Amino acid sequence: MRLYIAEKPSMGREIANCLKGSQVSKTKGYIATEKGVVTWLFGHVLRQADPEEYDEKFKFWRESDLPIVPNQWKMIIDKKSAQQFNIVKKLIAEADEIIHAGDPDREGQLLVDEVLDYVGNKKPVKRILLNALDEKSIKNANEDLRDNADFYNLKQSALARSRADWLIGMNLSRAYTLAARRYGYRKLVLPIGRVKTPTLALVVRREREIENFKPTDYFLIRAEFKHLNGNFTAQWQPKIKKSDSKFFDESKRLIDKNFADEMLKKFKSNPHDGKIILYKTTEKKESPPLPFSLSALQITAGKSLGYSPQKVLETAQSLYEKKFTTYPRSDCSFLPPNQLKDAERILSNLKKIRNQKFSSWAENADPKLKSRAWNKSKITAHHAIIPTTKPAPLESLTEIERNIYLLIARQYIAQFYPEFVFDETVVNVEYKDEIFAVKGKVPKKSGWKELFSNQQNQNTNEDELEMSILPKMSKDDEVEYQSGKILKKTTKPPSRFTSATLIQGMKEIHKYVKNEEAKKQLKDVYGIGTEATRATIIDDLIKRKFLTTTGKSKILKPTEQAFLLVDALPDEMTYPDSTAIWEDKLHSMSEGDGSLQDFLKGQVNFTRELCKKAINCEMKPAPPSENEIEIKPRKKITSDFKCPSCKDGFLVKRNGIHGEFWGCSNYPQCKMTCSDRDNKPNFEEFRQRIEKLNQMK
Repeated sequence: MRLYIAEKPSMGREIANCLKGSQVSKTKGYIATEKGVVTWLFGHVLRQADPEEYDEKFKFWRESDLPIVPNQWKMIIDKKSAQQFNIVKKLIAEADEIIHAGDPDREGQLLVDEVLDYVGNKKPVKRILLNALDEKSIKNANEDLRDNADFYNLKQSALARSRADWLIGMNLSRAYTLAARRYGYRKLVLPIGRVKTPTLALVVRREREIENFKPTDYFLIRAEFKHLNGNFTAQWQPKIKKSDSKFFDESKRLIDKNFADEMLKKFKSNPHDGKIILYKTTEKKESPPLPFSLSALQITAGKSLGYSPQKVLETAQSLYEKKFTTYPRSDCSFLPPNQLKDAERILSNLKKIRNQKFSSWAENADPKLKSRAWNKSKITAHHAIIPTTKPAPLESLTEIERNIYLLIARQYIAQFYPEFVFDETVVNVEYKDEIFAVKGKVPKKSGWKELFSNQQNQNTNEDELEMSILPKMSKDDEVEYQSGKILKKTTKPPSRFTSATLIQGMKEIHKYVKNEEAKKQLKDVYGIGTEATRATIIDDLIKRKFLTTTGKSKILKPTEQAFLLVDALPDEMTYPDSTAIWEDKLHSMSEGDGSLQDFLKGQVNFTRELCKKAINCEMKPAPPSENEIEIKPRKKITSDFKCPSCKDGFLVKRNGIHGEFWGCSNYPQCKMTCSDRDNKPNFEEFRQRIEKLNQMK
């Protein structure tokens, strides 16, 4: 018997529908056909054991137990999935051959493999890679099964990620929560994550940059020159002498108005003769933007439509399950060349869309064109998100499904449009021994730009002078200065993150690393987090009230407890350097470079060092936030009396309904109490109580 194990029920049903032969039976938990049995999981049906499931003593949070490092990693059957797990286990025992049908990514590989490993499977296993759930795609994938052993490295990478998250999350959350309790934060739990914490720190640091930002005025000088073929404007390019450096800031902006006035006075003086020292026109071409990865789709939909990353993921998943688009959790922006054969059919479907712009765009697309997106060497387990060959009835979709589908479709159509061609002209004028410069950009062929005409051209430098048309000139032509003016500008603070731009920040994490060498090294890494988890991480930070959203654009702002957490942690945990390097190693491991054991050894050492740092960390009391846990600011608790029960906390005098007593600072984890005697804990009373309890045992 051939057994297919799908990642989720919807995928299992689609596989069963495509198997040859009539359906024999449909039973709860699996579908039997003449050509095989299809069953499914509900995502991860196994979970990692909690610390107390390794040893009951870990129910109590104690610094002396940290770090907790399992000798043998345990998996526990999730209670919600126990019934389905037993069905799958029974079917595995009956099978002759197993087809692994998890999603074509790291997590999809692990969640089926971990079940096979848990039950001790020895049967042969093949892998089906489903990038779309339409009938044609499933049948093609089923005819191209691969040996599951080919994906061993991908599984190891997923295991490494999962165990590293456990080590850091379980240990550092305990370590820094215990540290907070020493400062009087009674109920506060500080959740720390390998990706979550540096992501939160990005928002905290950005907020501080904005709070501490002091606007500075700076000045540009522009001059109008007369040429025989017409006038044009050019901008002064300062040659900063050592003696003049005090008039400029670190970014080489002129910040002294008097100096600007002196230069303008110099430019207005006779003679007014200038000369063209550079006139260069170059034809340039821009390729169409690549099709969407999930992050790119989330960023575009967030910026243009205001959708949250989680909403975009959910919608892309819905379109995938309805068979209108391909696999959504893709980190790839390229397409396999063998799918070019589907282009005519997909474009034909898009021509019929009841949207004049889209039908026109699809009509003018040329399926014979091959953009840079079609690149086999860039494809791993999955490819970019594109429409499938199944027509999408827009009228039956929800508004957000329609909008997301049209974004995906437009990006696909663009692959069959010619390049955007334009002439770029650079002009340099020499005048009064100074240089003035201007650029001109004249479109020649709009190409794929026709599809994006409503989008503004994003100029990366708003101070750069760019004219659409310049008079025809030649090098060494004479020009005459006509007039000049000073433009006053003011520096602006960085923009606050939105969910979409924070996703972009997580993807382009090299921009935020602290170490300059690491910044260069990490430029090409995949960022921190995965395509599937980035939105969830941001959502979790909002739900846990470390971030809030405000305004129409839903900008992200950190809460007081976000500042508390980031300030308490060392740079190793709040800057993304380490996390980005780990992500790079995880990616390398998936390609066979590096071992699970070596990676985890590094994670254990890192966790151990940060647990030590938690003992001496300092925290500032934070006021209670509205509708949140009450945080009473107190002085750091470091009394002279160490708790004799948990050994980690300190005894603190408190007022109760029966008067003053002493209790452990680690309450509620440690409930040790004793009465007060001469303004000191009554240890004798505590010892007698313990002896009495021992005798009763």
